[in-house]
Amino acid sequence: MTAASPYTTRLAIPSIATYQQLRVAAGMSAKSTDAAAKGLPNSLFAVQILHGDAVVGMGRIIGDGGCFFQVTDIAVLPAHQGKGLGKRIMREIMQFIETAVPESAYVSLIADGQAQDLYAQFGFQHTAPASVGMALKR
Repeated sequence: MTAASPYTTRLAIPSIATYQQLRVAAGMSAKSTDAAAKGLPNSLFAVQILHGDAVVGMGRIIGDGGCFFQVTDIAVLPAHQGKGLGKRIMREIMQFIETAVPESAYVSLIADGQAQDLYAQFGFQHTAPASVGMALKR
């Protein structure tokens, strides 16, 4: 018999404070309260991983809802990394993609560092040299 996981999944957009805290704690760039307040409600899909009542991981999909979708904000608190939570987040995201995203849609993400190994497990492939990711730094 396998012990029950101490983690639960919530399919919901995180609060602004939780979103900001998870991004910074996971080594991602900080987002202002105004930016988070504008952006989070526009999520097409969001998943949170809870340890008790504390949110320890998250992921979102953003986009136009028909043609273009981007997987973003995959973050797990350092103390909870290495426990399969990134995979758990991605399984929920892939379930949404498989059931709610048109087959003709372009689904993309930006992989930081070794996160590319996680995303490859779910079928994401490098686009270079045919195309490369670009960003405007402000």
